[in-house]
Amino acid sequence: MNYFPTIGLEVHAELKTRTKMFCGCTNAPHESLPNTHTCPVCLAHPGTLPVPNGEAIKMVLQFGQAIGATKADFSEFDRKNYFYPDIPKAYQISQYAFPFLTGGSLQGIELTRVHLEEDTARSSHDQGDDSLVDFNRAGVPLMELVTEPVIHDAETAGNFARELQLLLRTLNISEANMEKGEMRVEANISISPTQSELGTKVEVKNLNSFKSVEAAIAFEIKRHTKLLDDNQTLKQETRGWDENKGITFSQRSKETAKDYRYFPDPDIPKLKTSEITEFSEVNLAENIPKLPNQKRELYRSFKISDQIIETIISDQQLDTLFADSVALLVADNKEAAISLVANYLSVDVAALLGSDAGKVASDLQSEHLVELVLLVHVNTIGSRGAKDILPQLFGYSGSVAELAERLGVVQTSDPAALQAIVSDVVAANPQQVEEFKSGKETVLKYLVGQGMKLSKGSANPSVLEQMLQDEITK
Repeated sequence: MNYFPTIGLEVHAELKTRTKMFCGCTNAPHESLPNTHTCPVCLAHPGTLPVPNGEAIKMVLQFGQAIGATKADFSEFDRKNYFYPDIPKAYQISQYAFPFLTGGSLQGIELTRVHLEEDTARSSHDQGDDSLVDFNRAGVPLMELVTEPVIHDAETAGNFARELQLLLRTLNISEANMEKGEMRVEANISISPTQSELGTKVEVKNLNSFKSVEAAIAFEIKRHTKLLDDNQTLKQETRGWDENKGITFSQRSKETAKDYRYFPDPDIPKLKTSEITEFSEVNLAENIPKLPNQKRELYRSFKISDQIIETIISDQQLDTLFADSVALLVADNKEAAISLVANYLSVDVAALLGSDAGKVASDLQSEHLVELVLLVHVNTIGSRGAKDILPQLFGYSGSVAELAERLGVVQTSDPAALQAIVSDVVAANPQQVEEFKSGKETVLKYLVGQGMKLSKGSANPSVLEQMLQDEITK
């Protein structure tokens, strides 16, 4: 039988605030020394009082403005009660009835809500027979996003998670590194014979890569299908994902809101966001940069391919260099060279930054990149010469034109200087010359290539091509 999958996602993202959610401890969950950033509040000592982090609230509200969500005028924090070794209070401060955000959409996926809570500590089970707890992560601000159950395949779910990570990084509110647990995805999956009904829901927890999100969903859809085809009953439960085996495994029966016994935290005052100037729409908008879809629309107007656009905007270093370079070229009325900047950034610069050469983006000035591209654009240097120059620009402070001269990569356009090369190419390739004369025009590119080899890349290919054509047809 054919079944209709329905998927909803819950995503947690650690916010990059200076301090934790309810205390003044440094927000450094990856600190190598365990339990370095702790205090009586995040260790849940009796009599301590939590104080909400205004910076974290502002980040969530900025996110809401970026996705078109409705900002709550009234909000409160709740206690979510459950026992686990890495939750010292035996409850988590979260939000239930009155989240900061409702609605909105991202990547065409409608959202239910976005709320703010505190992260748990981190348990380690690799110490022999003992388990240890590191409280550096306890109390870190955690934004939780819940989608509507409107996703129907694994690929769409993976693409949503990718776009969410990109938006979080663009807004500079989270690094959202999934390998470090800064962004964790949970998928709620069900299948049913028709679109009008939902099947039994299974949640897969703590998926820490886009590949895992897609693979776990695909596995669950197949597992559900086989069980139903065999007339077996699906049970509502929480499952984990085994990356090595490529399968999910049962963890526990699925809790409901009733199980958590939510109630308002009596130690934290209610919040009226409309009464806080810092949370006004105007103030929030001031700190929102150009969003990914706005960048895509702008960059497409420069005739840049979608593949190159995604490479650039998904890397903050490349994106910053590109934005600065675009501003310089637009100001100089040189928009025609923008696509060339994008090509060099997405291929050559990206390769240099990803190599073991120790190159960092902050050492490359956009002014130098623009100067290099303009030299290529007017055929002063060729693409080979540009590739030789580019690694030298990291940490460079002089003129790119002077560097090109010093490296000997400035192209020769003087016909008198190129005539000997043209004559040698024609004499050395009689078969290709005859093919060109008989109408096979594509062979001219081969002859130009031979000329470029003889000139060691210094010849202007456009001038060389015209001279070869004139020599052969005279």
